[in-house]
Amino acid sequence: MSVENAYRILFLGALIWFGLLLLITLIRAIIGPRVTDRILSINMICTMVIACTCILAYFLNESYLFDVALLYALISFITVLILSATYIPENPTRSKFASKKAPAVSPVAEAAAEAGKEGAEE
Repeated sequence: MSVENAYRILFLGALIWFGLLLLITLIRAIIGPRVTDRILSINMICTMVIACTCILAYFLNESYLFDVALLYALISFITVLILSATYIPENPTRSKFASKKAPAVSPVAEAAAEAGKEGAEE
């Protein structure tokens, strides 16, 4: 058995394995009880298609397929962003950045304002 045959068997095994995983993920996308499960399943499917395209590009020695995989990755990323923004509701009770609130006015500005008030009162 030569090294080339070993790689051929490895790549075909990987493509078959990805095909099975794609079917399982597709079932998860259909059954998924929540919208977030479906969006994550679609993201996983896109990622596995990109991996399969890269394996095929190397297996068939076709370099343009790497470009196709790159474009598909960009389209997949934009698709997941749009789906997430459209279907995942925004929770108004959730803090957007940090759990503690930042002060509205900096302590230095607050001290200066108090000093200005004291000076105006005298």
